Amino acid sequence: MKGFGDLQKMLKSAQDMQERMQKELSQLRMDGSSGGGMVTVTMDGQKNLLALKLDPEVVNKDDVEMLQDLIMAAFNDAAAKVDGVLAQKLGNLGAGMKIPGF
Repeated sequence: MKGFGDLQKMLKSAQDMQERMQKELSQLRMDGSSGGGMVTVTMDGQKNLLALKLDPEVVNKDDVEMLQDLIMAAFNDAAAKVDGVLAQKLGNLGAGMKIPGF
């Protein structure tokens, strides 16, 4: 059953790649910003928020909604950057795999 051994090797290789990818993503750091840099967030490759920086000028108790919008925009900016890196890494991995029938 030669084919079964090849399948096991391929599955092991895929598992190793997944573990490497998870480690890379946990170490990845991406910044997102909004309001001309008045709000900046840092997240890892798993989209965990690691840091939030606010310019004191953007903090206004009379306009909390604007601050909330800026924080969401900065978070979404960083998340989009993480998605771009992830898509690139997955594209590179898929190009190197030789899967029969695909």
